[in-house]
Amino acid sequence: MRSSLLLALTLLCAGQAVAATVEVRVSGVTAKGKVNVAVCDRERFLKQCAYSASAPAQAGETVVTVKDVPPGTWAVLAYQDENENKELDRNFIGIPKENYGFSRNPVSRFGPPSFEDAAIELRDGANTAAIKLH
Repeated sequence: MRSSLLLALTLLCAGQAVAATVEVRVSGVTAKGKVNVAVCDRERFLKQCAYSASAPAQAGETVVTVKDVPPGTWAVLAYQDENENKELDRNFIGIPKENYGFSRNPVSRFGPPSFEDAAIELRDGANTAAIKLH
């Protein structure tokens, strides 16, 4: 009886999908608007990312949690949506007017970093990514 119960529990757990949770710690935040975070695979990097979340902006650091991300290689991006219009505002030549940043805090000289420069490995369970807004 006990071994059949153990077998049933093992099969039940094996059938469940694995997922990661990403606690994104965003620094350089002012107390205005929201902080939006997106978790992107290589294909959707800087486009419509599959996973996202937001939190009210807290001066200094804001923590945003993104749940149910499959383990693997991902890039995390964040920006402070000061006017809460759900987009990163840009000037007439395309330069962001709101603060933004990427996982691994890559230096961007002319344009955004590559996926490889921002990519991190997410494992099943809890993960943390630190991003400094610029």
